[in-house]
Amino acid sequence: MNNQTIDYQAKEYLFDLRNSARENGFKADEYWAVGLATAAEKETIEKCYCPTISTRVMPEILLEMFRLVKAALGQNRGTPENAMDAASLAKNQLQYVVAYNPNRLRR
Repeated sequence: MNNQTIDYQAKEYLFDLRNSARENGFKADEYWAVGLATAAEKETIEKCYCPTISTRVMPEILLEMFRLVKAALGQNRGTPENAMDAASLAKNQLQYVVAYNPNRLRR
């Protein structure tokens, strides 16, 4: 299934990010903060920030998709992100890639 490849899913997610940024009038200095989250963390982020874009990803490809999205957005990965592997994702129950604008709090 071609539409289930990691590259395709990452490109689809990036398309959603760019489309949402355009729809919400992001300025040149605004950006997406992208991270991995559990279901509870995702809900908390969605309650605090608007807009948010999240997607649930199969555990086998979650880390690779996350890294592709961060690279495409030109964001450097931090030390905790570099140390992640499949075992740490499972242990922490991370299931979602979540993007939000930290400057746009929900009111």
